[in-house]
Amino acid sequence: MRTREGGRIVDEAAVIARVRAGEPEAYAELVRAHTGIALRAAAALGAGADAEDVVQQAFVKAYSALGRFRDGMAFKPWLLAIVANETRNTVRSAARQRTLVGREAALMEAEPLIPDAADPVVATLETERRAALLAALEKLSEEHRLVVTYRYLLEMDERETAQALGGPRGTVKSRLNRALRKLARLLPDFRPREAPKFQEAQEAREARKPRKAREGGEERE
Repeated sequence: MRTREGGRIVDEAAVIARVRAGEPEAYAELVRAHTGIALRAAAALGAGADAEDVVQQAFVKAYSALGRFRDGMAFKPWLLAIVANETRNTVRSAARQRTLVGREAALMEAEPLIPDAADPVVATLETERRAALLAALEKLSEEHRLVVTYRYLLEMDERETAQALGGPRGTVKSRLNRALRKLARLLPDFRPREAPKFQEAQEAREARKPRKAREGGEERE
């Protein structure tokens, strides 16, 4: 499978075959291709200042486990599942949760998502929106936080998300729907780019509210 990360196109199957054939230095191609998104994942999931150490350890473990990597699988979601597990272990072993400010700073530092040339007002609004989203994610369960992070912060598709979570695509859909409903209550203005049904559902719920609640005044006949 070919992947494009950081402007590079990598034939993952060919690289893995070379590593298995006794060319360990070929693994550096996978490291270069996936370091950016791995750092973003670790930061978004709470690794904070330890994100680089988490990613380094994840790459080491992924390398050691290449013998169990199934042909035909995509490397990125498989790696990110390892990153998520390493992040979880790091947070637990440190016996602390990262602050929201530290998580947001680490995420933005890992891979800036707003171009330097962007309009300052637009950039400010986007930064505030991401900060609000991360604050809401803090209030979700781990399984819901993971599925939203993979699908929207890391922009993985449904198949990749299912592979990273180690479950069927149907589970991803149902879990994502539940997570988005919770986010809708926590963050009414949240609008995932790839979830028109989510927006329609919110609008339908709003339409079913009593007019007094929607208009903020006296309910009319």
